[in-house]
Amino acid sequence: MKTADPALFVDPTLETMARDDLAAYQWQRFVRWLPALAAGNPFYRTKWSAAGVDDARAISEWGGFRRLPFTTKADLSRDQELHPPFGTDLTFPLDRYVRVHQTSGTTGRPLRWLDTVESWDWWQRCWMFVYRAAGVGPSDRVFFAFSFGPFIGFWAAFDAARRIGALAIPGGGLDSNLRLRLLAESGATVLVCTPSYALRLAEVGRVTGLDTARLPIRLTIHAGEPGASIPATRRRIEAAWGAVCIDHTGLTEVGATGFTCPAGEVHLNESEFIAEVIDPATGAPASGGEGELVLTNLGREGSPVVRYRTGDRVRLIEDRCECGRTFARLAGGILGRADDMLIVRGVNVFPSGIEEVVRQFECVDEFRIEVHRRSEMLDLRVVAEIDGDRYGAGQIAATLDDLRRRLRAACGIRIDAEAAAAGTLPRWELKARRVVHIDGPAR
Repeated sequence: MKTADPALFVDPTLETMARDDLAAYQWQRFVRWLPALAAGNPFYRTKWSAAGVDDARAISEWGGFRRLPFTTKADLSRDQELHPPFGTDLTFPLDRYVRVHQTSGTTGRPLRWLDTVESWDWWQRCWMFVYRAAGVGPSDRVFFAFSFGPFIGFWAAFDAARRIGALAIPGGGLDSNLRLRLLAESGATVLVCTPSYALRLAEVGRVTGLDTARLPIRLTIHAGEPGASIPATRRRIEAAWGAVCIDHTGLTEVGATGFTCPAGEVHLNESEFIAEVIDPATGAPASGGEGELVLTNLGREGSPVVRYRTGDRVRLIEDRCECGRTFARLAGGILGRADDMLIVRGVNVFPSGIEEVVRQFECVDEFRIEVHRRSEMLDLRVVAEIDGDRYGAGQIAATLDDLRRRLRAACGIRIDAEAAAAGTLPRWELKARRVVHIDGPAR
């Protein structure tokens, strides 16, 4: 194994310690704030009491921890509906909180989330792991291509750039053309945005005559979608920008949970989160490390989540990584989301699997997945946007035939494909919404 570069670590001792020692460290962190949580947080006090845990402060070992009930997004949403606007997952009085953000609302009503000064500092510490592992430092100019609205997005990443001494360039309030101009004129070396938006910016550059691969950008950092861990999408981004593309995992209600190391592996930040992997159907520990990811954060005392079912499907590997870290790895990043999975003729299909196939075709600029329901049957169709001015009718027809063949081989079912004219499908700055449900059979 190569000697690890200390500059690429936040805490080399912590990130490379033995697994048993890491578990002991996590336990110390958890029990340190458990009394305040049990006494002051109405949400968890009520939830745990209903589950027969009347005094969580008496928990003294991992067996007791695993008797605590799971927390779900539905629990949190219901709590905020009953106790608007922020719910009761608040350990302290409201005057202790200094930041309010919310989820994207992709799958329903947005969740609002509050942070104290300490919790927001912790968010930034989590982002330090992302930056350090990627080699981002004082010589970098980091461009943030997102709206800076209430969605938490990359707010913590923006604030954390100050901690590493990098120049932070906000790209909010601009359209894609103006963002590209500012990015180019400022000499940005790092681009932070969703995977879809990185491809969108490159597309705008191509139309306007700006070759994004010739810009000083050396690194792109992504979150919000699984795209940066989908090999074909990652290759498209790297080719478009002439840069290394890395993934970062996280959730508004949980925190910045993972980062990509120099070996290209996505690590779960186990100094700041306790991770479990369960069978999503039974809630029991999953065999082989593959199942639904459950997380407990260890530094967000003001609005924590304990045993939170993320809905993310992962495969966790605990062997020491080539980079030297002992933090568990998410093989392939986030493999898919439980609420994204489609069951078509008895086969489980994840949109990320379809994206891996579609992104292999350079002529496809954007795509949409149509889910057609006929009685109780589902059919899928991929609509691929292809520029007819650049590609002839014969090439488009051949592409669609090849796309259908590869989709069947990858997904195990027949998936139809058709072409759409250039510029007719939506583009997204934040989380892409490519799956569209349509009543009635496909044409």
